[in-house]
Amino acid sequence: MFAKLKALIGSDFADTDAASSEDDMRLACAALMVEVATIDNQFSESESEALITVLKSQFQLSESEAKALVTFAETARHDATSLHEFTKEVNESCTQDEKFELIKGMWSVAYADGHLDKYEEHIIRRAADLIHVGHSDFIRAKLAVKN
Repeated sequence: MFAKLKALIGSDFADTDAASSEDDMRLACAALMVEVATIDNQFSESESEALITVLKSQFQLSESEAKALVTFAETARHDATSLHEFTKEVNESCTQDEKFELIKGMWSVAYADGHLDKYEEHIIRRAADLIHVGHSDFIRAKLAVKN
């Protein structure tokens, strides 16, 4: 995954295992957020903007890097057979705090269009379970974004 991401974003990333792992983690997180944005078959402009904003904030990316990451995440999500390849990467690479921020980011994308679809909520719940984010943190992240 890293080689394709590096080609898309450019050569700003170092050729180290640590950088590769970091970029794989970013891709996995972005793919999960793209899943939320597209699960209701409507990837609205507001969801796209929220996704870019979350990625820039969480990963300290430029606008162009975030957009390139979204493009690659859309492809990765489309080619994936399940969420497990992404949640596995998150489990291997992220701390509990980073997982909580991911869930908050997913909620931000879900609420961006002003309507929470039942499928969006379901996919966030499923991802939270797969990355071992407890129910109380799932709700805390939802309320933090909603309020």
